Amino acid sequence: MSDKVVIIGGGVAGLSAAHELLERGFEVEVYEKKLAWGGKSRTIPVPDTGADPGSSLPGEHGFRFFPGFYRNVVDTMERIPYADQARGVAANLTFVQLTDISRFGRRPILLPAGRPTSVTELRDAVAALIGITRASQLAAGEIEYFCERLWQMATSCPDRRLEEYEPLSWWDYIGAATRSRAYRALLAAGLTRSIVAATPQQASAKSVGEVLLQLIYGWIEPGVGVDRVLCGPTSEVWIDPWVEYLGRKAKLTLGWELESLNVSGRRITSATFRRQDGTKTDVAGKYFILAVPVDVVGGLLQKPEQSKLLALDPHLNRLTQLANDVAWMNGVQYFLKRDVRVAPGHCLYVDSPWAITSISPAQFWRSTRLEKRGNGTVKGMISVDISDWNSPGLSGRTARASKPAEVIAEVWEELKLGINNSGPDVLVDDDCVMAFLDPDISPATDAAGKGASDLEPLFLALAGRWHLRPDATTRVPNFFLAGDYVRTSVQLPTMEGANEAARRAVNGLLRESRSDADSCRVWDLREPELLAPLRAYDQLRFCLGLDWAEDPTRYIPFRAEGGRLIQDLYRVRRRVFGF
Repeated sequence: MSDKVVIIGGGVAGLSAAHELLERGFEVEVYEKKLAWGGKSRTIPVPDTGADPGSSLPGEHGFRFFPGFYRNVVDTMERIPYADQARGVAANLTFVQLTDISRFGRRPILLPAGRPTSVTELRDAVAALIGITRASQLAAGEIEYFCERLWQMATSCPDRRLEEYEPLSWWDYIGAATRSRAYRALLAAGLTRSIVAATPQQASAKSVGEVLLQLIYGWIEPGVGVDRVLCGPTSEVWIDPWVEYLGRKAKLTLGWELESLNVSGRRITSATFRRQDGTKTDVAGKYFILAVPVDVVGGLLQKPEQSKLLALDPHLNRLTQLANDVAWMNGVQYFLKRDVRVAPGHCLYVDSPWAITSISPAQFWRSTRLEKRGNGTVKGMISVDISDWNSPGLSGRTARASKPAEVIAEVWEELKLGINNSGPDVLVDDDCVMAFLDPDISPATDAAGKGASDLEPLFLALAGRWHLRPDATTRVPNFFLAGDYVRTSVQLPTMEGANEAARRAVNGLLRESRSDADSCRVWDLREPELLAPLRAYDQLRFCLGLDWAEDPTRYIPFRAEGGRLIQDLYRVRRRVFGF
């Protein structure tokens, strides 16, 4: 048998695995259930707005966000040919200028989304940070306390983060229960609901804290930046060129859903796929990579025919528990008569009952002109992510219990409250030509939300669940896992995590096949070298069973270089931040 690899799933994880394997000479076949590639990252042409995808209005499962700390997925993008660009598809990424933190009835707070490069930009950044303190109505000392919690995370060793902070919720870690209402709204609920679609009482402190630190490091470190977006609709400037590139060497097949993985001896020998019309086919292979969402994996493993697979690796049973760790995070796009540029970046609506975030993407699109799509009346667009489907909105209904038209109406009202908060109205009802809600959403059948479903829910990194998450390799020698639920450096559900998981799966496959090809490079999260002495000191304390030291200079009796460096770092911290 040839070294054929069968990949199940055509999202970012599956396509990333195919990419790495093809470059190493393997025979690859990819099977995807849907009739489109890209999974949650794809563009969804709005029905009945054009003769083909190129002339249709572009809808999205949710807008794309590429923080500066994404390195694995960007490395892959650099190897996808696009026109004559030296960096391939990655050249289609562009940094945004600002992040808009909007509050209902108050002036917005504008945060620079990149490292200040001039005295003027530095002054504006400091003014913005001061503005957060004043405008957010935080109680005295709360900003300092929040910074202390981030400082502890930044200077804790990896073992302490995993053993002590991963089982804690973000809510408990930052002491939200005893803080002001503004503190809970902005720093506890606002951040977690909008970034990870999880309540702060559920989300892992380690996962949320580490990602927030990465965003801060991106703001400080030269050349990194915080926030990037694509210069056009996702599929047109990323997914479609990727599929075209992979399709030159791989067999790519749409419309086939995995029904079972078939075991003989101690290996998987084939996969059975089924089409919507009931047609089935068995696909043999030497290696198999399962690159589908965790809820799909959980449903598959509960089937009686997978008992042989579970017998070979009982640890896979944990995935049936993880399968319920999901939430809804879906998009709605508003197509406008004019290009309403709300902000030159992402907008975070911290007072939104449904935890919405938005961006006006057309301003970043180099070659896509909305007025040339659809019937020609659309000139602008606001793309929104809805992260909380279970809290009552302005109407008193939850998003889950609302009909599509009601979801669209509620989000529009929340947008206006967040945008029209100073001076004349920026967004008015007459601006909206039409709206498009993610078709993954099936509406409820009653007012309680019964019957509602989301075909592609988002995996959640909940507190205390790391032990359930699998590695990319399994105890079945020729079976590998790739998805954002796999153990990776980025614990949150992201394109970066999916790509990293694919790289780890391919590396496991290379070891199993005894291939002499180079392994995939895997980037870990950035950790500032400046803080390395503090993390090393905390590692020593952790190994000795001691708590994290708020100020380790008190415990350093010697004057060696390492001791002086730690003391100097804490003097700088106290002078600059005041704690």
